[in-house]
Amino acid sequence: MNCRDAAQALAQIAVLLELHDGDRDVVRGMQGAARTVAGHGERDVREVVAGMADEIVALNGEALDVLRDLAESSGSAMLERLQEETPEGLMEMLRVPGLGPARIRSSHEHLHVDTLLELELAARDGRLAALPKFGAKTADKVLKGIADLRATGAYVLWQHGRAEAERIAEAMRAHPDVLTLEIAGSIRRRAEIVRDVDLVAAVRGSPSVVAASLAQRGDVREVLGGGGRSLSLRLADGVRVDLACVRPEQLAMALWRATGSALHVQQVTMHAARLGFTMANDELRDASGTPIPIASEMALYEQLGLAWVPPEQREGHGEVDAAARGTLPVGVREEDLRGALHCHSQYSDGGATVEQMARAAMARGLRYLGVSDHSQSNTYAGGLSRDRIVEQHAEIDALNARFAEEGVDFRVLKGIEADILPCGRVDYDAAFLDRFDFVIGSVHTRYGMNAEQMTNRVLKALDDPHLTILGHPTGRLLLTREPYAIDLAAIIEKAGRVGVAIELNADPHRLDIDWKACRMAAENGTMVSIGPDAQSPQGFDNLALGTAIARKGWLEPRHVLNTRSAEEVLAFARARRVAAGSGV
Repeated sequence: MNCRDAAQALAQIAVLLELHDGDRDVVRGMQGAARTVAGHGERDVREVVAGMADEIVALNGEALDVLRDLAESSGSAMLERLQEETPEGLMEMLRVPGLGPARIRSSHEHLHVDTLLELELAARDGRLAALPKFGAKTADKVLKGIADLRATGAYVLWQHGRAEAERIAEAMRAHPDVLTLEIAGSIRRRAEIVRDVDLVAAVRGSPSVVAASLAQRGDVREVLGGGGRSLSLRLADGVRVDLACVRPEQLAMALWRATGSALHVQQVTMHAARLGFTMANDELRDASGTPIPIASEMALYEQLGLAWVPPEQREGHGEVDAAARGTLPVGVREEDLRGALHCHSQYSDGGATVEQMARAAMARGLRYLGVSDHSQSNTYAGGLSRDRIVEQHAEIDALNARFAEEGVDFRVLKGIEADILPCGRVDYDAAFLDRFDFVIGSVHTRYGMNAEQMTNRVLKALDDPHLTILGHPTGRLLLTREPYAIDLAAIIEKAGRVGVAIELNADPHRLDIDWKACRMAAENGTMVSIGPDAQSPQGFDNLALGTAIARKGWLEPRHVLNTRSAEEVLAFARARRVAAGSGV
């Protein structure tokens, strides 16, 4: 690691400490250390620390500890801990120009604002202005900062982009000449992060006239490009909107075109040409040039001899050829899920009791809940001591007994999200791990390992017969933290070989593994578990996005562990333990 990168790590620690209302002297120490170390530019930080230059010796004690950590391991335990302790939405807010850590902390503490979208709503409805040391001017600055962030073309998480799109679409549907208006583009394809909003409107009268009328709305700041029936608009809040207005009979073709990636549209167009069709101006024409009525996207694919391609799969990654051969898989859907296996409770860092989480899962139609609080090494997330585990298991036994008495067909499984330690060992000893119905193993520390070290660490963990699921395998936080270096192909291959499921963590900030790795898992025969990583009953909402990403990655129900019954999941977890115990 060079000194420039080390300085960035120190500066990030300072920001996160301030976000957590950390000791001011420590914050200033980190800031000073960042400036000092940055002065050494591209030099290897190990050389600087080993040389113990006078300015390094003079550093704040905590900063010096961090610097030594960075020199020894190319990572920082303090930075990793702060990143894990900080809600991802707060870290996203740090990207807003002019919004500092202190104000983010205040909005979080007083208004329970956890996301950029919630911050914007609080600024709009007056709640932010009412906070101490805020006021109307500050709230306006926050709105301007969010607008400026959007105006730069910055990406946002899918669920925030979807919420923006719904709000804009609802407003435009109120236009008297708009008959139907649909959201398209990367949002409809369930891209993990999105940059703009694509809308397609079927209108009465002239599409160009209606498009021009919509461009005159009060919330439109400027017209960026286009003309006639298709326009690119910049709204007052910075959101970019690509709008296409068409005649009603063109809607299906226009929606298809605006939804697919450029590569998907090109591949379908070429396929159509081979059959003698042409596709232009949102019309399909036969060899004689006669327009063919297309009532729906499904009818379009059928006309071209293609199986239906769901919107999320239209990326140009082989789906057109598969649709032509009739081999495109029927993807998993949320209703296929029978349980959720990655959920937290108040025992660690969750916000609800085990029973509250169970009844929330039950209300969503699930048949079992896998409680998987953090293990003892994960102290910053309230990792459970052995005594607390014993207490939790007794509560789960009592709850299951009560469900049975009530005639409720629901079961709570005893799980744990055990840290994969830097040495590759799974937290707790083998005898204690035997207490759990299933074990999720996750990396929560030492993200700075190189690819060989991290890969070997996880490969070793996969040798533990207690490990059932590998949690969020790349450690990424979208728009916040890059994936750690790891040979994911090697991990997926071994997981399939030894009988460990790979998690698709459905938290919108993670979506880890991504859809491309889902394809890899399916091709390798490795089971995938769609985990909501729910820390409250609302966290089960993550399952909808998780299954959409799984479909995007061509996963069928047979590829997903939690489409199985509770007994089948227990059998999956037990199989490795039995084999290890019998020497098989």
